[in-house]
Amino acid sequence: MKAKRRGFTLVEILIVVVILGILAAIVIPQFTEASTEAKLSALCTDLQTLRSQIELYKIQHNDFPPDFATFTAQMTGQTDITGAVGTDYGPYVQKIATNQFNDKSNLDDSGTIGDNIGGWEYDEITGAINADDDYDQDGVLGADHENL
Repeated sequence: MKAKRRGFTLVEILIVVVILGILAAIVIPQFTEASTEAKLSALCTDLQTLRSQIELYKIQHNDFPPDFATFTAQMTGQTDITGAVGTDYGPYVQKIATNQFNDKSNLDDSGTIGDNIGGWEYDEITGAINADDDYDQDGVLGADHENL
């Protein structure tokens, strides 16, 4: 009498491995895309917060935006009407947000959006602020989300 052998054959195991590989090839790109979408959403929120707080600063400081050199101190501390350390206005934000795509929170005033020098490209004359990264890393200067 022959004993029944229990277990899987090599062909059955290979079929399962191939199916798992196909499923992984389909699912992994979906997670990568979701991660990028989450970063982009966080970036939009951070930009909206920074822009609205810069506008509030301008309203309270006779239409003058924060200075480039003292931006962080003016936005995170209290200032007087001239923008110097005081107790009249602010703070506007707890800290300067980190750009999700290049992990930088510093400002750049080179005038080239997407050069990854800073987390944020800031124009102290107008008070305009944009993300300073090339988030799809296509090598072309100019962030693809500069119009956010």
